[in-house]
Amino acid sequence: YHGAHMDPYPIIDIEPLDAFPQLAHIPQPPRALRMRGSLAKSQGTKFVTIVGSRGYSSYGKHVCEMLVRGLAGYPVTIVSGLAIGIDAIAHRAALDAGLPTIAFPGSGLDWKALHPAQHRALAREILDAGGALLSEYPDDTRGAHWTFPRRNRLEAGISDITIVIEAGEKSGTLITARLATEYNKTVGAVPGPITSPTSVGANWLLRLG
Repeated sequence: YHGAHMDPYPIIDIEPLDAFPQLAHIPQPPRALRMRGSLAKSQGTKFVTIVGSRGYSSYGKHVCEMLVRGLAGYPVTIVSGLAIGIDAIAHRAALDAGLPTIAFPGSGLDWKALHPAQHRALAREILDAGGALLSEYPDDTRGAHWTFPRRNRLEAGISDITIVIEAGEKSGTLITARLATEYNKTVGAVPGPITSPTSVGANWLLRLG
């Protein structure tokens, strides 16, 4: 990571609405997007946004891996936020299934700022597999409590379907689901055991229909 000239994945500016015309239909579409990597493999695919808890259960992990594996071979791109928990499991499952995957981290894309720090290697693998990292924040922006909800609207905004794997009662995952609904996207939720706090959000979404 020493110096830009060494980095095989320089950060470039892309025109958000050229890359993702569907973002024209969300309130406050991003004026600019920064990108590492490429969107070439995602051309002509459906965008499946997968969101879920940081504190996931073994059930949530299993279901996430199973759903992504089931999409192998279809023209689908897995979208998530590079976060700890279900996000990282979704990206990893996509890599294992040979599906393109793109990440919207809740930070800028400078390697020193990329959030969370422990997923920089995963980010590199996403790029090596022909995927992309995208952010509307200046490159050196650190992840902060305000950056994540704003990021969520982009994940929901480009999605053809947003799938909620697990979500607590008051979680960012539910913000993403609510935004996806407001943007007239399809939202799917995985039912979970009634005894599990991580199922409360998903079960509530199912109850709402």
